[in-house]
Formats: sequence, C-alpha cells, structure tokens
Amino acid sequence: MHRSSRGKVSIGLLFTACVALVSSFLVSGGIVVLANRPSENGPFIEGLHHIAAIASTIPSNGDVNPYGTAVVQRSVGKLTRGDILVSNFNNNLNQAGTGSTIVEISPNGIPTLFAQINVSDLDGTCPGGVGLTTALVVLERGWVIVGNLPTTGGTPASAMAGCLIVLNSNGTVVETFAGQSINGPWDMTAYDGGSRAALFVTNVLNGTVAANGNVVNTATVIRIELNVPNQGQGLPSRQSTTEIGSGFAAQTNAAALVIGPTGVGLSRNGTLYVADTLQNRIAAIPDALMRLTSASTGRTVTVNGALNGPLGLAIAPNGDILTVNGNDGFMVETTPAGVQAAKKLVDNTIIPGSPPGAGCLFGIAVRASDGVYFPDDCTSTLNLLY
Repeated sequence: MHRSSRGKVSIGLLFTACVALVSSFLVSGGIVVLANRPSENGPFIEGLHHIAAIASTIPSNGDVNPYGTAVVQRSVGKLTRGDILVSNFNNNLNQAGTGSTIVEISPNGIPTLFAQINVSDLDGTCPGGVGLTTALVVLERGWVIVGNLPTTGGTPASAMAGCLIVLNSNGTVVETFAGQSINGPWDMTAYDGGSRAALFVTNVLNGTVAANGNVVNTATVIRIELNVPNQGQGLPSRQSTTEIGSGFAAQTNAAALVIGPTGVGLSRNGTLYVADTLQNRIAAIPDALMRLTSASTGRTVTVNGALNGPLGLAIAPNGDILTVNGNDGFMVETTPAGVQAAKKLVDNTIIPGSPPGAGCLFGIAVRASDGVYFPDDCTSTLNLLY
C-alpha cells in the first residue's frame, strides 16, 4: 500500500530535474561517486587484487560490530574529504542494538571519534534507546544521518522502532526523524542534490518482533524527501515519505537480531537495487526517485548462485551491483542484466563450524574508482579491497 505523509507529493515533482543528474552522479554506500562507466574492462572487482586492514573501528567506549560505512565527499567541520565513517551496532558487551558511536577513519588509518550518541541527545520522539545500524549517509552539505534500531540488552524481543538521527558536521545530534513509516531503519542510501536529498531506507520491524522468529513478509523500502540547508542556516526538514517497496521477508534472529532487506544502491537510471537477504536475491525497484506507489518486492535481478545471504550493497563505478554475503566471506558482482560476473573472497576469518567469513561482512562503500571499503564485524576493523 502506498503511504505519503500529509499527502504531499509536490516535493517529488521537484526531483524531476534531478533525474537527469543521476546519470552524472550516483550514491553508493551512502556516498556520491563519479558517473557510472560501461563495463568495457570486465568486472570491477576482478581488477582489485589486494586487501588491507585500514584501522580498528573500536572507540574508547569499546563498541564493536561495525555496520554502516560511508565515505566523506566534502570537508566541512570535523568531516575530512576522503575519510570513512563507520557506525557501531553493538556495545562493549557485544549486545546488538546498543552501539552508540560513529568512528571517522582517515585513508591512512588514523581513527577518531566522530560522535558518541546518548539517549539524552535525542529529542524524545525516537522510540527506545540507541543502537546504530548500517543505515549511514553523509550528505554534501555536511549532515550525517544514521539509522537507529535500539534494544534492551541485545534481545530481539526488545527491539524498538527507532528513528533516523541527524548530526551536524561536528558530530552533534541536531534532530531525529521518527514515525511516518520508519520502523527499524536497517540500511540506507541517498540521492544528494545539494539543497534537496532523497533517503532510501529499508525497515525491518513491521510486525517482525511480534512474529517471534517466524518470517513475516512485511518489511518495506521508503523514500524520504528532504530540504537540506547549508550548515548554520537551519536544519534538514522532512518533506514527504513514500513507500516504494513492500512485502519483503524479515524475521528476528538470536544471533543477528533481525534479518531482512539490507543493502540499497541507486543506479544512474534511477533504479534502486535492494539486497533481499532472506530470499537470497537482488531486487530492483524502478523509478525510485519519482514513483508514488509501491513496487512490492520489485523485479528479481539475480537469485542464489554465488549469493549467500547478501547484506551490504553498493553500485560499482561500472554500474554493476556489488554485494557482500552474510553467510560466507565473498563479495559478488552482478550486472544490471542479472549476470553474476565475479566473486571474490574478501574475508577468510575462521569461526568454528561455519564457512570462512561467515557473519563478518555487512556494510560496504566504494572508494572512487579504485576500491571498496568494508568493515569486518568479526575483528572490528575497517578493510579495503583495492
């Protein structure tokens, strides 16, 4: 069912002029990157042969399980162009849905604390506490937006609807977006048009907790359209919310807290790709910037094959779709036509009784045209495939 807050659709029309710009800019893993190029030189990841651990993602409070990953595109405030932001989902006791920190890491491996978010920093409209998810974007004007799906003690039964938390470029919480179809924001990407932005958010808690571990087909993808001022000239304001995807499978899980649609990436033609984790497929939602109705679970681009619980998703510079598997340590590259063009083992961490890299991968972000950043949840490090 289509839902649009306060019945507003006019802001969607403002994005008509932006559609042409998507061929010049796209957002991948929460960042704006250069225009896609045709796959003339074969799969993107086939040209990447090295893996390096950049830095630990553990801040002084001991948070672990780095999930969200985004590359800073413009220096403003504490944000430095080329640095990588990483959000932590677990606290120092490894309890899911209790991580409260965002770490900023320079390309040469120097980590600093960008933000530590406390419940007292929120404005009272965000249900639950603080548990930062994979949903992490940095807008051109220096606003950082992160998903929040909090729990009490890391138990699935205590998972709360949460919100999106907006921070300024100095790491200070300035507002939250809650309700209006935000319910367990799990991952996010964005179209960044400067004074206008569109957030694409997956939500995994629509009836999921009440199902007590059973699969429910109720997860959604929503588009939130924002007015975005420069820093110091006001706050981002939410103009409308539209459900553009629905009926995705989700369930609570003792080990993962919740499993549902995760990675999202916007292509140059306006198609939003979604990692449909439980169905082991990549879905496509056409006309994601402009559509006013739900595309349901979208068109299946590819299913099974090298996919093994796809989580993080980003768009490669050649326009292919990059995903990382939650059930093993592989990164998979898929063409928009659905051909699984390449796979590469990027995490061989051994966990007894599981394939190498199982449970270690989550968010990913492309580094310009020559690499892919990915956090390792098993070692709490930021890594680079280059």
